[in-house]
Amino acid sequence: MATLKDHMNSPDELDLHEEDQQGSEQSGKSIIIKVLVALAVGLGIYMLPTPENLSPQGHKFLALVTTIVILWVSEAIPIGVTALCAAGGLILFGIETPAAAWAPFASPAVMFVLMIVMFGVVLNEVGLANRIMYWIFKVAGTGVKRLSFVLAVGCTVLATIFHDATVTVIMIFALVPVIRSMGITPQNSTNLAKFFIILIPLASSAGGFGTLLGGGRNPLAVEILQQFTNGEVSIGFMEYIVIQFPICLLTALATWGVVFLIFRPKEKELPASVKMEKMAPMSTRELGVTIIFTATFLLWTFSDLTGWHVSVVASLALAGFCGPKFVSFKTICDKFPWESWIVFGAGVSMGASMLNSGAGKFLAESLLPLLDGQATFVVYYGMGLFGSILSSMMSNSAAVALTLPITLPMAEMLNMSPKAVAMLAPLTTSFIMLVIGCPPTIIAYSTGYFSQMDFIKVAVPWCLALLLVATFGAMVYWPMIGFY
Repeated sequence: MATLKDHMNSPDELDLHEEDQQGSEQSGKSIIIKVLVALAVGLGIYMLPTPENLSPQGHKFLALVTTIVILWVSEAIPIGVTALCAAGGLILFGIETPAAAWAPFASPAVMFVLMIVMFGVVLNEVGLANRIMYWIFKVAGTGVKRLSFVLAVGCTVLATIFHDATVTVIMIFALVPVIRSMGITPQNSTNLAKFFIILIPLASSAGGFGTLLGGGRNPLAVEILQQFTNGEVSIGFMEYIVIQFPICLLTALATWGVVFLIFRPKEKELPASVKMEKMAPMSTRELGVTIIFTATFLLWTFSDLTGWHVSVVASLALAGFCGPKFVSFKTICDKFPWESWIVFGAGVSMGASMLNSGAGKFLAESLLPLLDGQATFVVYYGMGLFGSILSSMMSNSAAVALTLPITLPMAEMLNMSPKAVAMLAPLTTSFIMLVIGCPPTIIAYSTGYFSQMDFIKVAVPWCLALLLVATFGAMVYWPMIGFY
């Protein structure tokens, strides 16, 4: 068995292997059946009468997105190709102009994710990923339960401050060499590999709502609430932390529990070979990259003061990595998981089209009123579930922007707290059910250690369980601290 040290000396073996993703081994008959089913379902939706409050473009979008989701989930054809077909379909059916369909592939969010994933390649290339894992082993040991628990809580708490994609890419690139040193590759992936590789992005996503720094949806929800109440209600930085952060600890525990139950590994302890007794002092490359990383995190944290977009800081960091030749840009491009990034771009494109075509508004206006007259628990849980479903198809900020203008007036009519409804939105849009739902899951999927069906198998119960935690927070914890 190769040791972790062997992999440290052979970083070329640690790149991500898109061609190894598990959906590639299908028979031609299976592929044809899946494609025909996807097309038939999409055509069936298109043939239905167009509702009065839905535009023709929105109707065609719903037919197209259903087809694309079935193709993505079934992995009938490579997901990157499906992603390109999704944007092509928007143009073909007149839902979007060519410029509008392709522009989101180069949106600030997509470009930021591109650079964040490049950070992961850099971490691996200079050896920092292994050093991070060495520190984690030193704190948590090699026991599977304790190590995974520390990872889950650590990812969730870190994601309340840093971008959840940043946390994920650091942890994933630190963990993959460990898994490979055990002889586990994407082709022979085990429950142990799936457990750890899926746990990290879900735990990171479960913490993004914890502080105003955790994601754009958080200040957006506060802003919409303030506008809705004509400035009478505002939530400050520390108040937001008191309201949301304690719930993060519960979501971390729930995330660990759900993933452990579904992908329970048979191993109790990782082999001793993965743990290094002692590491050599930092090399010049490691030290240089560490300094640039630290400066980057600080600039992200104080971006409100500098006014610099996060993508600007990320691009400067890449210049800092490649300029002194800590790592070559060619190496970064060679080892970058391009397919996963294209899929994320398509997800953003589809999300934007859902808003532009009116399909999102139609769904919100059709489904959310069904909660009228229901018990408070059902209303909170139903609002959360709708937000989670939308967030699985579009950015969580867009989901917050789409749902709050509808749920806040509902809250007022139902004599519910607008503040609670507003703060529930960034919380529940953190939970997604599809791989394309957020950058952390795309990053993890790019390793090839799990299929989309593996992800759905755990993401759906995870989402439903965490919605219970969110509802508990809204109905029990928030009244306890006087937040109503």
